[in-house]
This record gives sequence, structure tokens and C-alpha cells, in this order.
Amino acid sequence: MPAEVRVFPDAETLGVELAGRVLARYDASDGPYLLGCPGGRSLRTTYRALAAPGRRLDRLVVVMMDEYVGAPPDAHFSCSRFAHEEIAAPLGAREVWLPDPDEPQCHDARIEEAGGVDLFLLASGASDGQVAFVPPGSSREARTAVLPLATTTRRDNLVTFPEFRTLDDVPLRGVSVGLGTIGAARSLRLVLHGADKRAAAARLLALDAFDPAWPASIVHDHPDAEIWIDEEAMA
Repeated sequence: MPAEVRVFPDAETLGVELAGRVLARYDASDGPYLLGCPGGRSLRTTYRALAAPGRRLDRLVVVMMDEYVGAPPDAHFSCSRFAHEEIAAPLGAREVWLPDPDEPQCHDARIEEAGGVDLFLLASGASDGQVAFVPPGSSREARTAVLPLATTTRRDNLVTFPEFRTLDDVPLRGVSVGLGTIGAARSLRLVLHGADKRAAAARLLALDAFDPAWPASIVHDHPDAEIWIDEEAMA
């Protein structure tokens, strides 16, 4: 069954609405609340809106999707730096969990021992529909692993991180959750906004079931998944 689609006037409105949903679920929970988070641009308006009320979400566990293998922790493209500076610190989060390239399987084990991810926020690659570093053709059941970055994903990174001057500057490998990790979460919310995501949005919305050739379509194979999109990406 295809995922429900919710359309918003712009990225800021989308971020405020999604942040409100996250906070409502957090408030209705007890104990640690595991929020699956991507880095990059797509969820920035949501992260800012989550921090706007000035609350300390001291039960929040930020579960990051991926990291570049060999990335220095202070690098401009580091998912660890992004997680701590742009998510955890403004929210007063309890912990940040990142996959370890030396022991990738431990990321899934840690999530499972904690009772699973409550809500996974997702973004889609503009040109290949990747989620995290999961490339087209990946298994629906795959778990966290070290992966070679697809050339399409690396090209998208030139836009996400303008500090990369050429494709040669973009790392070749990353450690990433798998589609099985994502699919095991209780809820999924995939965010698409901006003109550069129009082709990705059209491809995703043309599907009504999971297609391995477009990893973001994992949302069409989950009982509680929605696509949140702005009008510019729908144009």
C-alpha cells in the first residue's frame, strides 16, 4: 500500500509541522525516545523547529543513519559533528548513537536492545533515491554495514557540502544503516523539499510499492509511513 502523502507550502512550514508531531510523540512516550536522524539538508528545518521552544529533550536518543569512513570528527561533512552540533546540543538530547565502521553490526544490536527506533526521519537522494548511504539495488533486509558510496550519491554530496571542490574530495565509503534497519522502526517520515528534489519526488510518487532500484521507496513497504513534501518539490 503506498505511503500517505502530505503537501506543505514550503520547507519551513513542513519543518514546523513535523517537529510538532515529533514532540507530541515524545511527550506521549516513557523512557528513552529513539529518533532516527539523517544528516544533510532535508531535515534542517525540522531540527530547527524542534529546538525553537527551548525545551530540553533529555530522554531523546539521536540515532544517526550513517557516517563517512575515516571522517575526522570536526570535518565539515562529518555526520558526528552534525549530530552533536545541529541536533543533540540544541535539544539537550540524552545521547547520540552513530554506526561504527569497525563494528557495524553493533548499531543494530544496540537499537534492538533499546526496544527499536520510535520514529525514523528520512531524506531521499536527488538523483538515485538513496537513503543514508544505501544505494539502488540494495536488499530490503540489509542491516548496518560498510558500503561503497555510489557515484550518484557522491555527486549529490557536492551540492549538500559545497566545501567539496571536486568529486575526488568526496569519500568513497561510508557506514550506513540498511533498509532492514529502517524498516524495523515503528514509524517512518520521508521529507522532500525544494526544486532539486522534483525528479526524486516524481519517481517516488510514481511507485506504489517498494522498488529496490529506488531505496527511498521503503516508505511504500511500511505500515506507518508518510511522505512529507513541499509545493516546490511537487511542481
